[in-house]
Amino acid sequence: MKAPKISDAVIRRLPVYLRYLTYLDSLGVKTVSSQELGEKLGMNPAQIRKDLAHFGEFGCKGVGYDVPYLIEKIRQILKLDRPIPLCLVGAGHLGHALCHYTMYRQDNLRIVAVFDNDPAKIGREIGVLRIQPIEELPDTVKAKGIRIGIIAVPADAAQRVADLLVEAGIEAILNFAPVNLRVKEGVRVHHADVTLELHSLAYYLP
Repeated sequence: MKAPKISDAVIRRLPVYLRYLTYLDSLGVKTVSSQELGEKLGMNPAQIRKDLAHFGEFGCKGVGYDVPYLIEKIRQILKLDRPIPLCLVGAGHLGHALCHYTMYRQDNLRIVAVFDNDPAKIGREIGVLRIQPIEELPDTVKAKGIRIGIIAVPADAAQRVADLLVEAGIEAILNFAPVNLRVKEGVRVHHADVTLELHSLAYYLP
């Protein structure tokens, strides 16, 4: 019998739970209830219990969730219990910031290759990474087992970059360019558009 599909909304909430649980763990907190999680995260405790129940029975009635254990399980669900190499296309200001961000994160997501088509940038270093010419992308993706690509290029170049990533075997893309991408079925694309978020926030100003 085929397992029921987990909704995107559930998957997007799991990192929220993980972030707060990791914070609790840093404080030495050993157990937490869904009620406490709901209050701190501004969410319905029943929704939290339902989300986690999709993946197993992690809590104990009357006690709550074991914080370190639940962290471990959510990391396994999100596949963060193993190294996940990323590549970045676009070595501008945003690209530099993203590289430095992943260098110091305490998880298994790491940018391991950076590409650009600007001759003035190629060969320069961002931390321990050398900026490579875009022509080296296919071979590097294969050699380093890269599965996720990040696009941080201008809008008019984003689709060409997406096509190149998909052709190289990339299975998921995080797109920072302000344009919708067209990719083949089976390739997951998430968009991170700061302008859209700011525009929507502006609506709520008094």
